[in-house]
Amino acid sequence: MKKTSIKDIAKLSGVSIATVSRVINNNGRFSEETRKKILDVIEETGYQMNFSAKSLRMNKSFSVGILVPDISNYFFSDVVQKIEEELFELGYSTIICNTGRNIEKETAYLNMLRSKLVDGIIVISGVDEFVFHYDDIPYICIDREPLKKEKTIFISSNHYQGAFEATESLINNGCKHPAILMYDRQSSSAKERFKGYKDALKKNNISYNESSHLLLSGLEENFTENLQAFLERTDQVDSFFAVNDTLAMKLFSSLKELGEKIPEDFKIIGFDDSPLAHYSSPTLSSVKQNTDKIAQLTVKNLIDFISSGKIINYQTILVPVELVVRNSSLNN
Repeated sequence: MKKTSIKDIAKLSGVSIATVSRVINNNGRFSEETRKKILDVIEETGYQMNFSAKSLRMNKSFSVGILVPDISNYFFSDVVQKIEEELFELGYSTIICNTGRNIEKETAYLNMLRSKLVDGIIVISGVDEFVFHYDDIPYICIDREPLKKEKTIFISSNHYQGAFEATESLINNGCKHPAILMYDRQSSSAKERFKGYKDALKKNNISYNESSHLLLSGLEENFTENLQAFLERTDQVDSFFAVNDTLAMKLFSSLKELGEKIPEDFKIIGFDDSPLAHYSSPTLSSVKQNTDKIAQLTVKNLIDFISSGKIINYQTILVPVELVVRNSSLNN
């Protein structure tokens, strides 16, 4: 069977070869009607581009690398999926690299992505500021501040806003001593959530004390025992702001194991509005991040960066969040 060429597509579509090329590369002017007509012909004929030849001709690989610290995390997997869908629509493939929060693994992946000549890199979260030693690859940071701020764009949910509103919601529902539950490692997003929590206390004339307000969690198996010791030491605690829904669910389990009731004895608000929040008992109040907006902004700015070869202005783009109140933080 004769292989369909771009010339055949143009003839069958009744347009010029240049127009077909513009539609395929999503570059230049053409109507939506023309685009649909050409794409229908491409689908009918099973036309496949020679991406190797295209890459050589345009000096582009049409691929983007994504560094993610933990693909099992709901927020990370959700935003990665949406970024991948956006990029696919624009003709880009993605290479997803799960670093496991390991700096050596991250460095190895960065070198691998560079060797594969990716057109750009998206860096999602991480404990330390992102350091990239190469100026030849455009990159965008999500929830992880770059060291060289003049080299990129930083896109983040408004973690401060989410934490502030969550904490104040607990206080407005009668809580006098809300504590914060967070990991013993701190990313830039966690630091902003911690700041928002403390400022909400300050606004409501509640003095912050680390020993009675801060509960840290690592990978320990004895979280229930640690929680019990914390509650015995700080018998005023009546509520928790957990910096993500996974930690909130950890609290649910341990508090119930200790014979406590939610929300009667302790009110809880999480962060991320993961599926867990909808199906827990009671349902979990949580801060919802706008992953659609984050994905759209990331892809648009990266593609603009790739096309122009430069960032015109360094920006920090904060995407608003929304507090979703459910039964875990409401008065009965």
